[in-house]
Amino acid sequence: MTVKPTPQQLAWQEAELTMFLTFGMNTFTNREWGEGTEDPSLFNPSSLDAGQWASVAKEAGLKYLILVAKHHDGLCLWPSEFTEHSVKASPWRGGNGDVVRELADACRHERLKMGIYLSPWDRNCPVYGSPAYNGHFKNQLTELLTNYGEIAEVWFDGACGEGPNGKKQEYDFPGYYDVIRKLQPSALIAICGPDIRWVGNEDGFARETEWSVQDADPVYHKGIEGKVWWPAECDVSIRPGWFWHRAEDDKVKSLDHLMDIYFKSVGRNSVLLLNVPPNDRGLISEPDIQRLQEFRRGLDKTFADDLAKGKKAHADSTYPASRASYAVDGKPDTHWSPGLTSGWLEVDLGKPVAFDVSMVQEQISEGQRVEEYRIEAQTDQGWVEVAKGTTIGHKKLDRFSPVTATRVRLTIIRSQAKPLIRRLGLFKR
Repeated sequence: MTVKPTPQQLAWQEAELTMFLTFGMNTFTNREWGEGTEDPSLFNPSSLDAGQWASVAKEAGLKYLILVAKHHDGLCLWPSEFTEHSVKASPWRGGNGDVVRELADACRHERLKMGIYLSPWDRNCPVYGSPAYNGHFKNQLTELLTNYGEIAEVWFDGACGEGPNGKKQEYDFPGYYDVIRKLQPSALIAICGPDIRWVGNEDGFARETEWSVQDADPVYHKGIEGKVWWPAECDVSIRPGWFWHRAEDDKVKSLDHLMDIYFKSVGRNSVLLLNVPPNDRGLISEPDIQRLQEFRRGLDKTFADDLAKGKKAHADSTYPASRASYAVDGKPDTHWSPGLTSGWLEVDLGKPVAFDVSMVQEQISEGQRVEEYRIEAQTDQGWVEVAKGTTIGHKKLDRFSPVTATRVRLTIIRSQAKPLIRRLGLFKR
């Protein structure tokens, strides 16, 4: 049986670009990992504007916003009933503030999806390291999932830096999942979770061969055997650190670096989770905004004109109800499928056309199938290979030296089942 994504996983994959908002006590203490002993009065952003965060994200094309509601130091950015170590003990908004509420309102206004990061590691909680902690964590999770409207993604990591003599906590992940499924059944559970997996690094790079179909994990997919749809998320910060630090205002990643990350994340069948940390005023800083604007312009410039769209196409074979032309019609719900698990599709560009980027997409609503492909271009020197790969999935982007060609051929060499090619696109950077 073909493994397929849920509607929520499919929508998430189609979004492609999401934003992390790493913000909290460390923003004000100039640290990355806090101790948990910090005075909540240190948290006091003078101009916090979640509306600015949401509008910056929307302008850049980032469609999910994931807020760090509690980091390892334990300070809650909402007025939790289960601890005094929260914004209610800070001078911000006179002790009546709620960052989660403000972001939830801003996301609704901009029609963006909201996610929550909640650190299982809590260096402030007195019962951390005992069975009672799991109940405490579920109580806080319940607050976040019942008081703020729809939550699209819940993000857990496995960080715990207590050391060999520190507190040891057995996290009840299956119990956490039960709370989420009950209160927010449509929410995706990410990283230490069954719906979205960590790509394995914090550089934003997926593998050349990145399958969304994976073996079930006994911890995250308890009671499930065999294969599951478990796509990769590539998390990376726009700065060297995850929290904002004034000294890093001039160290925001370059446009070329961000574009390279895009090609190696979204362009390798993954979703890019880009961290853009608000500063100690509670605003996204100007250097970050400028780079995000440049990034958006760079993507728009590269992918504005699909040189293959609407051109004549034919194939060596076509499965019933599909056509070769469907791969270049620009419609998301059509596809070309050969009659077998291999085959080729050829596009007539009508005249010599210069390009240096190819895009291939599978119809992943029906699963991920292609195991090997190549792309060739017909030039003055005859047919030349410009790209090859092992997986496609939602989107595979290949960059190569500029080539001028009159025809382009996509060959599916191996596939686990009849391939469903949603799109073949050509672009000039």
